[in-house]
Amino acid sequence: MAKVNVLGVNFDNKSFNQFQNEFIGRINTHQSTFIVTANPEIVMSANENPEFMKILTYDADYITADGIGIVKASHILGQPLKERVTGYDLFTWLMKLANDRGLRVYLIGARSEVMHTIQAKIAREYSDIQLVGAENGYFKEDLELIAYQIERTEPDLVFAALGSPRQEQLLSILRRNLLPALMMGVGGSFDVFSGKVKRAPQTWQNVHLEWLYRLLKNPSRLKRMTILPHFVHEVYQSKKEKI
Repeated sequence: MAKVNVLGVNFDNKSFNQFQNEFIGRINTHQSTFIVTANPEIVMSANENPEFMKILTYDADYITADGIGIVKASHILGQPLKERVTGYDLFTWLMKLANDRGLRVYLIGARSEVMHTIQAKIAREYSDIQLVGAENGYFKEDLELIAYQIERTEPDLVFAALGSPRQEQLLSILRRNLLPALMMGVGGSFDVFSGKVKRAPQTWQNVHLEWLYRLLKNPSRLKRMTILPHFVHEVYQSKKEKI
């Protein structure tokens, strides 16, 4: 099954390696490519925001299952996704690819101090990347103008860490304008990449408890986590309607 629908959002049913192969092919041919890495929070947001749902439905070229909740939901619905494919794993792999190939990269999002730390890390560890843009997420200009500024740098890869749906709104403009780059919203990945926030140890990731580790480290996320029971309820309701 090529696509798996979870509450109206169509996820690509591919493994990490399959995504890698397809993305390399699209980068090689300079195809305009918009990737969304979606978790239950994004799915629920899209269900409440018709404009956001339109972006996911009509503008996104790929939607990956970023959260284990999405994978579990697909099993409940009888359409199992192959595996969880996180935005952070894709981001770090693409950064390594960019370094190997000397690609042009544009970064936008997070706080100024985080972006400065990332710039230093790239200079130190990814020195073959051509960093054509590194802007924090606290701009006042409208997204159309920001998109124009990004286009002028002629990037091969664009990563936006502005939170959803703002990052997807920006990237959808670039996709509609057919920017010949691979573009992806990466949420909090810049914070982790910079070292400001620690990712869960591999043992926690292996048992799908990365969300709990993040909650324990940052209790302010509790309010966001309350959406999960609602998501599960809606998934089971969706299953009943299909029977």
